Amino acid sequence: MATTRSRLREYFHTEYQPGERKLVQKVDFFILTFCCLSYFMNYLDRSNLSNAYVSGMREDLGFVGDQLNMINTCFTVGYVIGQIPANLSLHYIKPRYFFPACMLVWAGLTMVTASVHRPQSIMAIRFFQGIAEATTFVGTHYILGSWYTERELGKRSGIFTASGLAGTMIGGFIQTGIHSSLNGKNGLSGWRWLFIIDGIITLPIALYGFLFFPDTPSTTKAFYLTDSEKALAVSRVPPVEDRSPISWAFFKKTFSSWFFWGFIILWIIAGETESFSSNSLLALYMKSHPTNHYAVSQLNNYPTGVPAVGIISTLFWATLTDFLNGKRYLVGYFIGITGVVTSAMILAVSKDPTNPASTAVVFGAYYWAGAVYACQATFFAWANDALRYEQHMFRAIVLAGMNLGSNAVNAWWSIIFYGASQAPWFIRGMWAMIAVSILLAIWTAALSYTTAKHEKARKAEFAESSGVVDHKIATDAEYA
Repeated sequence: MATTRSRLREYFHTEYQPGERKLVQKVDFFILTFCCLSYFMNYLDRSNLSNAYVSGMREDLGFVGDQLNMINTCFTVGYVIGQIPANLSLHYIKPRYFFPACMLVWAGLTMVTASVHRPQSIMAIRFFQGIAEATTFVGTHYILGSWYTERELGKRSGIFTASGLAGTMIGGFIQTGIHSSLNGKNGLSGWRWLFIIDGIITLPIALYGFLFFPDTPSTTKAFYLTDSEKALAVSRVPPVEDRSPISWAFFKKTFSSWFFWGFIILWIIAGETESFSSNSLLALYMKSHPTNHYAVSQLNNYPTGVPAVGIISTLFWATLTDFLNGKRYLVGYFIGITGVVTSAMILAVSKDPTNPASTAVVFGAYYWAGAVYACQATFFAWANDALRYEQHMFRAIVLAGMNLGSNAVNAWWSIIFYGASQAPWFIRGMWAMIAVSILLAIWTAALSYTTAKHEKARKAEFAESSGVVDHKIATDAEYA
């Protein structure tokens, strides 16, 4: 009990060097505000496609079959293509220029979506939008890993991820408000106004990033950081050689590294455990319900409970794994259990679809499944932790590769297992979810064992070469 109290005291009362607390507060404000607002708009844009679909776009544009899934696949293909080039670009282009420029592109494409007259036009727009949005998630995780210590990283990753889920959640309410107040105004449907407004409110966030984003500790010229704070920021992270990544040796090292493939496979598996939420299955279930008819407001508002659960789960697990000295792998076991149980719940009630109780069970299962969003923050923080002593651009490529691999699989996975034509029960998808959930638990166990051994060896090597005893090694030894 005394040990637990001392660890809680240590966690909530972090000892900082002189001036370090003020530095962290400044970095928190300027990095997290921009990155969270950017990711909020990113996810607002993605969720609004589904919101528009159930708010009249399907009928106005004559959607048939799985064309909604095909649009999402076009976005995913562009998103996949942009991952590694986007993170490599951060070595050559300052993030405060690159991030806002990408935002301007996707804001413009979002507004152009309001003018389309057939689904094929949206497919083309979403492909280029995917390229423009590719840097937001992995680029931010690279930046977070560049500024924050291992003890600070989980919470910041959680806050960042939660902002995207907030965009998903609020998107439904925004669409409801726009549909009721602007539908038919100036001859435009409510769903068209949604894309126009979404694009417009992205523009000032891009300007904010251009003016205030601090880049990385070694390259920052932020006017609000003093010279001593800039030096302190550099000293807080391990000194790592930062060479140009465009070389055969770099790519050979990257693609032959077990880090690269281990974390990519982890996120490929984990990414598919988010399929219930990322494919808007609850909204599609409601739209194709065997007995109930839902109003547009209900179709937009009820599914917001899924990202709401995701926000709570993300912040809980991000904070808990920070407190437990970076034991991010625990989330993999939780998600494995969640995926198996929620799929089994839906499979069970699908055998009696007209039973009123089945609707409550399905809603409960999809809301619970929203908790799997916790893996975004914790698994990318895990990768940042494990790669803290590696070359910066190697870490950037692994992070980008994780998202690339996941989305490359998801491009066809969602069509095969979660096509809109399979609503309302998605039987094939339920069995796929059970399989990947079990596989995630197994892969998490294997990767956690391997990374723990490697990380301990690298920290000991760094401590020996620098003459500094790593705080976490000492802490682990104390509580072993």
